[in-house]
Amino acid sequence: MNKQLFLFLLGGISALIIAMGIGRFAYTPILPLMQNDISFSNTVAGYLASINYAGYLIGSILAGIIPMKRYRTILLRSSVIISILTTAFMGVSHSYLLWFVFRFFSGVASALAFILASSIVLDNLAAKNKTNWSGFFYSGPGLGIFLSGIVVPILSNLFKWEGAWIGLGIISIILTVFVWKWLKDKPIVCSPKINHKNLPQIPPAKWLPWLFISYGFEGLGYIVTGTFIVAIAEKIPGFNGNAALVWVVVGLAAAPSCIIWSALGKKCGFVKSLIIAMLMQAIGIVIPVFWMSKTGIIISALLFGATFVGITALGTTLVNEISPSGKNNFIGYFTAIYATGQMIGPTIAGFLASSTQNYYLSLKVAAGIVLIGGCLLFSGIKFEKKSEIKNYEENELFEEASE
Repeated sequence: MNKQLFLFLLGGISALIIAMGIGRFAYTPILPLMQNDISFSNTVAGYLASINYAGYLIGSILAGIIPMKRYRTILLRSSVIISILTTAFMGVSHSYLLWFVFRFFSGVASALAFILASSIVLDNLAAKNKTNWSGFFYSGPGLGIFLSGIVVPILSNLFKWEGAWIGLGIISIILTVFVWKWLKDKPIVCSPKINHKNLPQIPPAKWLPWLFISYGFEGLGYIVTGTFIVAIAEKIPGFNGNAALVWVVVGLAAAPSCIIWSALGKKCGFVKSLIIAMLMQAIGIVIPVFWMSKTGIIISALLFGATFVGITALGTTLVNEISPSGKNNFIGYFTAIYATGQMIGPTIAGFLASSTQNYYLSLKVAAGIVLIGGCLLFSGIKFEKKSEIKNYEENELFEEASE
């Protein structure tokens, strides 16, 4: 891999670790610690998650309607700073109102950072015909989840849950150096070789509504496990107070998943890969309903981690491939659909969990929604028949260069 491109990807990965892996998802392993100390209900926990995703929705809408092409770098850096501050500030107050404010603006910053970093990185990869390397970039959230899963128990043991938030903010400041130094919105110098092969076709633009609706269902369903899996594990005696281990498992599975799913999408077709991933995820979500044990939760975490970031990578790359001319706006709208589902999911799940005194019904509904979302994609398989690539200028597709 070209050294300049490697450092560029490292800057992009760091941005996603800060804004997504930590800014968005650190709430999951810290939530049961906060509940144990302050004793707020699952309903409140759901509201806190939903307000974050409401912010994520607003951020994604702003990214879709505001022309940001000329200011992507400065806006990305500003979003990363806001993400760091709102993460650290969660540990300096016990006020519900301030938590709602911090989590809302954290969501706005996360969405903007994700969309801006994605558009910058995908633009550069597409220009060098290395779209299949997007999996490395999208490993960022998984790496951030793994990092927070390791660090949160250590920090909470030393400084309680407040110290976990502040400590993650400090770690994010360190990672910001890589974003500032290497993630810049300018062309990467690289000279790939052309390798003509049979490549899967992609669906036409008229099929995009099916993808958007399916992705909205994914956001609505996956976020239930994404928000409450550690809280669910906390109730199982086998973990002996070490439920954050589940989040480490999610991160371990998520980190390499984007590389694997991106390669599978390139080889077999993005639509088929998305369907497979969503089916696997639905199974993972519902496993604790029938197998509420340490082993069941670990398997659920593995399947969840192995699919949820991969689905984002596949979906975003597919949108980029179908409509490259307007990809910045489309990625914003695509993320907004996802965020709408995320905003609704935790509130409903938290209410159901408080009403039934367990998460079984919430998990069943979430798994069913993801399964429906996967079924909506079946109409896209017919477009993925393989076609002989006869002329590079005609198809504008080529494979990864040899190192």
